[in-house]
Formats: sequence, structure tokens, C-alpha cells
Amino acid sequence: MTSIDVTDLSKEYGGRRAVDRLTFRILPGRVTGFLGPNGAGKSTTMRLVLGLDRPTSGTATIGGRPYAELRTPLCRVGALLDADAAHGSRTARDHLRALAASNRIPQRRVDTVLAEAGLAAVARRRVRTYSLGMRQRLGIAAALLGDPEVVLLDEPANGLDPEGIVWIRTLMRRLAAEGRTVLVSSHLMSETAACADHLVILGRGRLLADTPVQEFIHARVRPHVRIRTTEPAALDDLLARHGLDSVPEPDGARTVRHARVDDIGRLMSEAALPVLELASREPTLEEAYFDLTAAEAEFTAPLQEA
Repeated sequence: MTSIDVTDLSKEYGGRRAVDRLTFRILPGRVTGFLGPNGAGKSTTMRLVLGLDRPTSGTATIGGRPYAELRTPLCRVGALLDADAAHGSRTARDHLRALAASNRIPQRRVDTVLAEAGLAAVARRRVRTYSLGMRQRLGIAAALLGDPEVVLLDEPANGLDPEGIVWIRTLMRRLAAEGRTVLVSSHLMSETAACADHLVILGRGRLLADTPVQEFIHARVRPHVRIRTTEPAALDDLLARHGLDSVPEPDGARTVRHARVDDIGRLMSEAALPVLELASREPTLEEAYFDLTAAEAEFTAPLQEA
């Protein structure tokens, strides 16, 4: 089992602590979403895991070893941190061929990952002619080149079109299903909710949450129920008698917070109230995330009046 283990990890830059005594474990067989506001320490942590920075204290290991001690590291760990890592004057195929040769990876893997990333038709074009989405695909192809057990992706959907977003989502799910360890940093809450099983959330360099996705959402945000009836006054009275607060909507509907459809439906049935609409609005990862991190954002913009 190849896991990423971060233990009491800290990193300081000029007296500023970017990572503050982090401890967490990223397990294989699932996609772990790595979330946090700008400046939370996500990129720094990934660099520490990959040996690109030295920690001030603590450790970050992959399969029990620091990255620098791994033999043929590209065959153990694949990473995308920067879509502009490839030299612009090289073709995509030559870029991957050089990586393969320097890491003793069979050259046949080059064409395999180019096809998987959807770049086979443009593999002989120079990288400087690529769009951001194409460079992102090339970076992901490079991460997969050594068929690694561990994959770290920083904002992999950046620059991708809708088809590309579906592709990367499907790819991450497949890698996890194959038993690999997948850590993906993203600001796209909808995409994280669609592909991640587990979350690690940072704020100002500290660990805020290490939890399964659905447990995190339901622990922080309760669902709402929207109701419409031909007898709104009777509905208001019914809800008040059961201690439920309702908010009138412009169309005459009522929204009941912290309630479930089954409970409201049972009450209305017992009271013989006609139902025109009874719908649940399930909580989202975005709502739960903002509930947790509202006080942790280092860079924020003032809210604008509508």
C-alpha cells in the first residue's frame, strides 16, 4: 500500500509560517480533494511532498520514504504542478521522450499517454503552439508516463473545455479504482464534489478537516425544503406549531431550513394540506466549504451590492 504521509510538517519563509504542523495521510484507492483558500499552503505542501522544498520541521513521505530517496521516482509518483513545465520549442512527443529516457521508462509509454491525454493528433506540434488546455493535458500525460502508484495534480481542470473536464474527472476516478493514491488540489467545488471521496482542507497553513466528502457536507450544512400549497396560512400555522421556521418566497412558496422532505410531507399529510410543490434542496460542498473557511481566507474581495 503506497500512501502519502505528512507528519507534523511545517515550512517557514522569512519568518512567515506557510505550513503549520500538518499531519494527515492520503490513502490509495480513493480520490482525495485538497482544498483551501488562496495562501492556505496547498501548493507549498505538495512541493514539500515532492521534495521541491525542504521542510522547516516534520516529514512528508511516499510509501514510507522521502521523495528524494525513491528509485526511478517518475515510476512511483506522477505530478502536475505547472502546465508550463515543458519547453516551448520542443514537440509534445519529444518532451515525453526525454522524460522517458531520463527515467528508464519504455518509449512505447510515450504514445500510450499521448493517446490517453487526447494529444496523439498534435504530438509533433511544438508546445508553444498549444493552448492552455492542451498544455494541461500534456502535463497530465507526463504525470502518467511512468504508470505511477501515486498521482498528485494541482488544478488539473485549469484551461480545460467541458469535454476535458469530464475526461480528467473520469481519469481520476479510474486511477483510484485501480488502487492508486490520487491527491488533487482544486478551487472548483463542483468538480471536487463529483470526483473526490475524501477531503483534506487547509486554512492559513493549518489542517481544518480530514474527512469523507459526504460526512463533511452533512455535518456542516442541513438541507432545505421548498413547499407550495393552496393554503399558505394553514401551512405557516402548521410549521410554527412544530417549531419549524419558514421563509416566504416571492412566488408564495415557503422555504424551511434544517428540515427534510419526508418529515414535512408527513406533517402536511396528517394535516390534510394540499401540496403543489414539495422539494428538497440538498446541501452542497461549496456551502459546507465556505461555512468552514469563511474566517480562514487570506485574500478576499469585498462583497458588491447587487
